Amino acid sequence: MILVWLIITPFAGGVLAWTLSKGRGFLGRLASRWISLTALAIDLMLVVRLWITYYSGLGTGEFSLPGISLPYGKWFQEFSAPWIPQAGISIHLAMDGLSLLLVSLTVVLGIVAAAASWSEIKDRPGFFYFNLLWTLSGIMGVFLALDLFLFYFFWEMMLVPMYFLIAIWGHEKRLYASVKFFIFTQLSGLFMLLSILGLFFIHGGQTGIYTFDYLNLLGTTLTPAAAFWLMLGFFVAFAVKLPAVPVHSWLPDAHTEAPTAGSVILAGLLLKTGAYGLLRFAVPLFPGASMSFAPFAMALGVVSILYGAFLAFGQTDLKRLVADTSISHMGFVLLGIYAWNGIALQGTVMQMLCHGISTGMLFVLAGAIQERIHTRDMRRMGRFWENVPVMGGVGMLFALASLGLPGLGNFIGEFLVLMGAFRASPVLAAIASLGLVVSTVYALWMVQQVFHGEPREKWTLPDLNLREKGIAAAMIVLIVWLGLYPQPVINAARPALENLQKVRAAVLRQIQAEIGTGNANGPR
Repeated sequence: MILVWLIITPFAGGVLAWTLSKGRGFLGRLASRWISLTALAIDLMLVVRLWITYYSGLGTGEFSLPGISLPYGKWFQEFSAPWIPQAGISIHLAMDGLSLLLVSLTVVLGIVAAAASWSEIKDRPGFFYFNLLWTLSGIMGVFLALDLFLFYFFWEMMLVPMYFLIAIWGHEKRLYASVKFFIFTQLSGLFMLLSILGLFFIHGGQTGIYTFDYLNLLGTTLTPAAAFWLMLGFFVAFAVKLPAVPVHSWLPDAHTEAPTAGSVILAGLLLKTGAYGLLRFAVPLFPGASMSFAPFAMALGVVSILYGAFLAFGQTDLKRLVADTSISHMGFVLLGIYAWNGIALQGTVMQMLCHGISTGMLFVLAGAIQERIHTRDMRRMGRFWENVPVMGGVGMLFALASLGLPGLGNFIGEFLVLMGAFRASPVLAAIASLGLVVSTVYALWMVQQVFHGEPREKWTLPDLNLREKGIAAAMIVLIVWLGLYPQPVINAARPALENLQKVRAAVLRQIQAEIGTGNANGPR
């Protein structure tokens, strides 16, 4: 039941925080904050227990695809119960090393988001924390669900509270940003639902067993055309959430107008659900179609890297600049997934985690600055370092992490992705490396505009308080640790990533066999 408790605990904590905050003034606000942190602290203890108990036991098991027997990292935690058995729907949750890493990131950034909102949210804090924890429950459900209908349920579930977070507690253009966010993600999710239903009916027609269970649907025999269109439905949904160019335009508006916690969750976690969906569902369910689609997907990743970096360099809004960098950084993730070799996939997982930490902290700093001076316009800033040296030092460190400085986690992720991409396509890898150059320019320019240079206006602002220093210290420890000793992350994700490589090898063998026998239909 530990997987069920990981999902239920934040949601129950949010309901309790909302209930106890009603009509109790200051005490209600204080109670909602502490209850929310307590619920997330319980989840953190559960995650720590999972790491301690199972890290050394990330072994291998066996499952079979038709005609293919593959070693696979076993689910070291699993829960299954019937939900709507007449429709083949169950509550099937499972955790392997990849899910453990992303659930851990969810809990850590959830605590950061809750703590960062301590003094920022004064209006209806109980309802705010309810929506925040509801979103986190949905995200954890996405990372744990193995029933495709349940996965889609959690996928849609996390959108509603995020819409409220932006629409109610956002900034000047919050209604426009929240509606745009919801339309993009909801419509793209419908494409995935159609693909899920298509796979459900095709599998049921072939086997007589109508089920949404992921493990049963793996290896469903599909024609090349059917596999391509079903894969494309998944890809569109995940590419929008990632986001990849050209379906990225919702992201800068949503990040800019969201409250600090909303920006942290959006950048640090919601974008990772798109990457996780590609790794867990789109590629394994449709390996042949994904291999055929890989050159195009890698090209989209390179375009996202460069376009996001140039967008960031042209911004004067601090939060919008950080938001645009996410387009660039997640382009590396898309490139690494479809480069589809061991080094690139390891880099992809590292980039997902390190981007969540570094960009999440940059949004915390941007929110702290806005809370103090009530503007995000960098043209009105300058020479803040004299008044806020601790904030300046933290900002410099995470700007360096964002540009990929060796010794910090982002460097490991981007370096591994580029090495793996070079094996798949030297040309695309060379073009993508230009993104590192541009990232250096915009990261250092941001630090120069905010903390150095000539002051544009006379601001007097306090430095980071004890709560904010605690957040910064925890995030610094994580990003430095991942930069100096990434092996635990790589070890945890290895079984799932090795499975993807073996799926690719099996498809290549199938292609060679069909070429040898003159079969023109090709793999699914």
